Amino acid sequence: MRNKNNKHLGIEVDPELHRKLHYIAKYEGRSANGQILYLIRKCIKEFENENGEIKEDDIH
Repeated sequence: MRNKNNKHLGIEVDPELHRKLHYIAKYEGRSANGQILYLIRKCIKEFENENGEIKEDDIH
């Protein structure tokens, strides 16, 4: 069931990128949405490891 507090992010991708995303997601046992969330979290973690934690006050 969808969490109504979550934000929706709509993106457009070309067909080849879409196919490859689904291939990798399936290979790693995730849905495409799960794979995208995994990659976003990984990106944020790597950024914060290099630059420090992003706090709510930093975002506004």
